[in-house]
Amino acid sequence: MNGKRALVANLLVLASIALLVVIYYSPIWWVSLTAPNYPKEAFPEGVRIEFHMNGVFNGCKKVEKAEIQEEEALDCVHEMDTINHYVGMYPIAAGGVIERAFSPFLVSMLVVSLAGFMFTRPALRVTVLAIGFSVIAAWMYLTYYGENGIEYENTGYVKALVTALDQDTSKEEEGLSSGEALIERLRASMEKSEAGRVGHGKGSEKLDNIEHLRITFLKDQERKPVDQRQQWNGSLAQVMIWHYEKTLGRYFNVPEEIRPMVATMKTAADIVFWGVIAAMALLLFGAIRTGGLLYWLLVLPAMALPLLFVIDYSAWLWWYGHRLNAMGAFTVKPFMPTVFGDGKVAQFTTHSYPSIGFGLMLVVSALLAVAALIRRKQLREQG
Repeated sequence: MNGKRALVANLLVLASIALLVVIYYSPIWWVSLTAPNYPKEAFPEGVRIEFHMNGVFNGCKKVEKAEIQEEEALDCVHEMDTINHYVGMYPIAAGGVIERAFSPFLVSMLVVSLAGFMFTRPALRVTVLAIGFSVIAAWMYLTYYGENGIEYENTGYVKALVTALDQDTSKEEEGLSSGEALIERLRASMEKSEAGRVGHGKGSEKLDNIEHLRITFLKDQERKPVDQRQQWNGSLAQVMIWHYEKTLGRYFNVPEEIRPMVATMKTAADIVFWGVIAAMALLLFGAIRTGGLLYWLLVLPAMALPLLFVIDYSAWLWWYGHRLNAMGAFTVKPFMPTVFGDGKVAQFTTHSYPSIGFGLMLVVSALLAVAALIRRKQLREQG
């Protein structure tokens, strides 16, 4: 009987691991704005964006109608940023900076923890966790602190960074649309891309985007005083913090306000890096004793993923609504944007709802809850 229970529990855990991989590449939540000046014929779902673990992406689709001529779908992330900045709201890319950057490591940590939970023998469990956590720690160190570490990030994350940069308003002020600005930047990047590629094949979308980031970074440094310029090292730490600073200053370039925010984010990112290392060490220690309090931490964080996402999402919405820049064209009181459901801001109706990824998170929670109950009963019967 115990053998059958162990098999059922492990199958549930394996299904959860597979779903976590699917979740990582799925939209978790979506938000849209509708208003009379965005007719349904051109905007069937309004100005829509989709939140993934590794970035915020365009939720608008190309409209296929005879009376509407579109070569490509409208970039609704840019559109929503443009709308929001009139009330002093910072760009979307300024939120969830650390969460998006560390998402591959955090999800991998959940996967390894669940893999360890499948083993009832402490020696095997500790071995699996030690190997898995060591690989994650090395990968995270090379990515975050290592030279050209951004190359070890996922393609979606890098693409989201580039998309946010190509909303640079300075290009539009020069008479270029965001699409033309992208073409111009990529053309400049491609001319120099051969020098920036190390050990990779040509034509990689991620490497082209990284080269785009490098060229933009170096151009940005040329505008700074000589004593403040940095050399490109391509680490995630450098790219993430530089990108955050540039994003904050896109519409409201007030250095005395931005510098403290950037310094705080850098400190928080370093703390999270070492916090993840400490968490893996704690899980490894707790795995030594089967059934102990720390043992259940191997499964509880993955079970709580939907709750953790909603808490983090709500916290960032609060930050956006309460950290309004005074340079906005309109003055509004600090407010809490709608977390779930429909809301109203000026003439806009806001819609905020879970997507398929969040539904799969709930499935994972249910599967792991059953697996944990089976394992608990199994351990009790074993004394």
